Amino acid sequence: MWSQVIFWLCAVGAVASGIAVFRVDSMARATFALLLSFVFVAGTVLLVDLAYLGVLIILMMIMEMLIMVVFMIMYMMNPAGLMPMTMVHNRTGATAISATVFAALTAVALLVDWPTRDRALPPDPTASLGEAIMGSKMLVMIIVGLVLFTTIVATVVLATHRGRYDRFGDRLDRRVPDDPVEGGVGR
Repeated sequence: MWSQVIFWLCAVGAVASGIAVFRVDSMARATFALLLSFVFVAGTVLLVDLAYLGVLIILMMIMEMLIMVVFMIMYMMNPAGLMPMTMVHNRTGATAISATVFAALTAVALLVDWPTRDRALPPDPTASLGEAIMGSKMLVMIIVGLVLFTTIVATVVLATHRGRYDRFGDRLDRRVPDDPVEGGVGR
């Protein structure tokens, strides 16, 4: 009973936050809506006793989306990707393609004769999945992930000698920036 309630909450949450990706008016907000959608999807994966894969989805999506937002804040022309914008182009074509794909996937999910399990579940599905995917290299991959993230952050810190506040100072509402480096954007 509870697993069905949690499944439907996750399913509705994933679809609603997926729709929000296209309804919010900035890249940063769209990124966080996409992150929320992936977390809800991970919740459904956790419900089928794939704890390793569910936690992996959550951790990967959090790191990926946060890195993406950090890069947007640093490098987008509008402040932090928070300026109003639209995420949809060719609205009619996108709606037609989305409706067709949704109908096809729904038909497949409802009409396919799903296979039955012919073997017993392994004693620990998470360990079996991790071993099948990574083998004995799991610890190495965890360390490599941390090293890569540290390298990305260090590279950005070392490569950027000034931030977006250098152009406008404390007054981000000023129309003409007081850019210490000539020839910047907005002049």
